[in-house]
Amino acid sequence: MEKLILLMVIFGTCCAAPQDLSGKVFVFPKETNTDRVVLMTPKTRFNSVTTCLRYQSDLIRTYGLFSLATPTFNNDFVIFKSNAESDIRMHARDGVADFTSLKLDANTWHSMCATWHSTTGLAQLWVDGKATTKKFLQTGAITGAPIAILGQEQDTYGRGFNAKQSFIGMITDFHMWDTVIPTCEIRRYMEDKHFSPGNVFNWKALDFQVKGQVLMELASEVM
Repeated sequence: MEKLILLMVIFGTCCAAPQDLSGKVFVFPKETNTDRVVLMTPKTRFNSVTTCLRYQSDLIRTYGLFSLATPTFNNDFVIFKSNAESDIRMHARDGVADFTSLKLDANTWHSMCATWHSTTGLAQLWVDGKATTKKFLQTGAITGAPIAILGQEQDTYGRGFNAKQSFIGMITDFHMWDTVIPTCEIRRYMEDKHFSPGNVFNWKALDFQVKGQVLMELASEVM
């Protein structure tokens, strides 16, 4: 008997306190310009950034994985699938770089980490344990009240979502740090071993709000 354990379907409701989402995934089931997960943090300054997540999708079009906007920049930190086959676009403080020729098979779980250092402006992407070359985005710290979103890309601060850029698939194990974490920590994340959780967003203590129809399921049922 097929087992599918639906833990929640949330329509614009809030979580009262941070939740431990270990062993769970967010499911983005349809193309939409509304459905998203908003992540909350009291931090308003990021001298550098590392984000890590695991995701699966069968999309061949562009889509947004993670978008952080401030009142100053709509694209203060963004991870965006920009090419139908193999490219990931990263933004920091409206600077942009494309990481190309990646192996991003559809219907496959991928582990991805993105790093950016505000002093040097250098960014790097890690996909399934392999590091890309480093590329320049922009220098200077990210400052201001952030709006951080999974599953959509913001064209304006907290708004401006495009259904044709919405993510359809599953996301889990999202973490964000306000530093460039050591390579050994990234490797531990990639190998699903013990690592220090994010100090901005921590999957084991996540403060979030779901907008629209985003479902949560047990990871064992889908991975």
